[in-house]
Amino acid sequence: MRFPSLSSARCGALVLTVLAAWAGCKTTGAEKPAGSVQATPAAAKSARIEVDQAGLVAALVRKHGEPSRARAERGIRQVSAYWRADDGDAAALRIFVEDAFVADPQQIDALLGRFSAAFEQIDGHTLEIGRARRSWNELELGPQMDVDQTFAALDVSAHLPEDLFTSKLAFVALLNFPQPDLQEMVSQAPRWSRKQWAQARLTRRFAVRPSGAALQAVAKATADAEAYIAGYNVWMHHVLAPDGRRLFPKGVRLLAHWNLRDQIKVDYAEPDKALALTRQRLIRDVMERIVTQTIPKAVIDDPRVEWNPATNAITATPPEEVETEQMKKQGKRPAQPSLSPEREPDQRYAVLSADFRAARQLDVDSPMARTLIDRNFQLDDEIPEQRVRALLTQILGSPLVPRVAALIQKRLGRPLEPFDIWYAGFVERQPEAELSKLTRARYPTPEAYKKDIPRILQALGFSPEKARYLDARIVVDPARGSGHALQAGRRSEMYSWWGPGDSPHLRVRVNPDGMDYRNYSTVAVHELGHNVEQVFSLYQVDDTLLQGVPGTAFTEALAFTFQQRDLELLGAAKPDPRVEHTRALKTFWDSWEIAGPALVDLDVWHWMYDHPETTPAQLREATVAIARKYWDQYYAPVLGKPGNPQLAIYSHMINSFLYLYRYPIGHLIEFQLEQKLRGGNFGKEFERAASYGRVLPDLWMEHATGRPVVAEPMLEATEAALRAER
Repeated sequence: MRFPSLSSARCGALVLTVLAAWAGCKTTGAEKPAGSVQATPAAAKSARIEVDQAGLVAALVRKHGEPSRARAERGIRQVSAYWRADDGDAAALRIFVEDAFVADPQQIDALLGRFSAAFEQIDGHTLEIGRARRSWNELELGPQMDVDQTFAALDVSAHLPEDLFTSKLAFVALLNFPQPDLQEMVSQAPRWSRKQWAQARLTRRFAVRPSGAALQAVAKATADAEAYIAGYNVWMHHVLAPDGRRLFPKGVRLLAHWNLRDQIKVDYAEPDKALALTRQRLIRDVMERIVTQTIPKAVIDDPRVEWNPATNAITATPPEEVETEQMKKQGKRPAQPSLSPEREPDQRYAVLSADFRAARQLDVDSPMARTLIDRNFQLDDEIPEQRVRALLTQILGSPLVPRVAALIQKRLGRPLEPFDIWYAGFVERQPEAELSKLTRARYPTPEAYKKDIPRILQALGFSPEKARYLDARIVVDPARGSGHALQAGRRSEMYSWWGPGDSPHLRVRVNPDGMDYRNYSTVAVHELGHNVEQVFSLYQVDDTLLQGVPGTAFTEALAFTFQQRDLELLGAAKPDPRVEHTRALKTFWDSWEIAGPALVDLDVWHWMYDHPETTPAQLREATVAIARKYWDQYYAPVLGKPGNPQLAIYSHMINSFLYLYRYPIGHLIEFQLEQKLRGGNFGKEFERAASYGRVLPDLWMEHATGRPVVAEPMLEATEAALRAER
């Protein structure tokens, strides 16, 4: 790291002097002097003061000259939008503005550098602390304790955003740098310099002024939802077919919805077609029971209870059929099993409702975006909701759907059924059991997988040197749940001689007998793509204020480019000239599959905002009705079963606070990226795209591929693939 320049040091001294003075004036809690008036939290959040903006601007112009007028007008307008009575009266605001406004261009640049360095440390260490305190809950480290969930729900940074305002640091940024809205960014950002982008990223982080209580509520709701989903396993050896047969071997413990869906996918390669079809129908029935909350509570993650979804009857598992040792090592359950037929009491929707209530606490603190929905689109993804909906319905209503469905039906040799929404036969695969033999032999432990990462990266097209560089910055952990990638936010300590930076973490689920194929594909390969992007977008970007990619859909798209090659990396497939058509068909069907659930997720959140006092039972009824509506409109014509609610099975709806729409958008982005990354330049092109930084989605895509985000490339390629099938 460079030593700070003189101008940076002087600027830092100026800002710290101003902020120290204001920190000395601030009193909170027990430190308030006797006789001071303490406003209620609600009043403190909403109280505003009359601001003489014209007078403040005039004062700054007198002090710094007419050239400062435009910046002064904007800065004061931005500060006024967030200034509360607790921040000080009109006189205090005037003193702050006159002291904290920076006019000299070199000092402005130095001030930006101070914020960049400080937030790299603040954000990076916050990520590390959160990762550590959740580790007992999320990693396979042996038996859990009740206190683990309490640690996971704690957010030690919950008050940081408000502290940045009360300390006046946020106001220093808002006073001195522009805070553009999405409309301004769309119209002007194509002409911005990288410094202007860094300024925008700095100030837009203050678009929400959340209270510590609101952030803590979101942290608790998130942790509770994660724990609920992580514990929602179904032991398939104990889920019986309608005729009472066992269809799965011992030890098959599937996490809802991910592993249930993946089991449907891998059964397309099962040689025993009758067995595969019966399994797929059984799992779909399990999914419907979960969505409608008619699943008996006793069967959730407990192999001591047998369940027939067709009749909904439960019985005790014969002792010799219980996976006793595996049960001790995985999950948490009562000492004695329950044989009560009582259904799960709408807990799924109680958790979702708690998500909503927590998110609403941030609404009042968001002047630029008054709902979670708006914050997602306007602040996080920076793409209008209506544009996303148009892309989704363009896919769902495409005339290509019945043509691709007819091709699938021809290949299967039977009418399509609802679970064929997850058809996975475009890419020919060996049966999962055979693929799992390969993955279990290669990866008996997380350590074995970690050791193989350099080979995987070189096989993808990264140079040996780059593969070693990436491997050195990725940490592998044993996951208790489904497994996922966790980013880092700090590429060094504050100064290089203080120590190195942080690394992204990859949490993989490895069962006692080794890593099965589904976890290899969806975690060990897909999530590795996230980690590689995270390394590049942190360590290779020119300013850490720009670290990351435009939104979650982009990191998902980059990860999908890894997962597309999972069989090649395993040695179970070879490059084929027909692969372009195969991948077009697969991407189209995958996009169609997830576009409907994405609309369900969006509509459910709109429904909750329209019905804020909803009960879990009412939310269940509304969610099921919305899911059935979209099923009947877009899916029943080709997959049958009108009134089917399975579009609401996705666990993201419960634990991810409006996330699903990012997947189909990610598929579109992935397809465009794949066309650019195809061939021997995969590694170089991936790095070039991932290291560009967080700019607007269309600008990022134009840099990476030469085109904005559109559906046409995928649709055109699908049309070409269908013609090739004739």
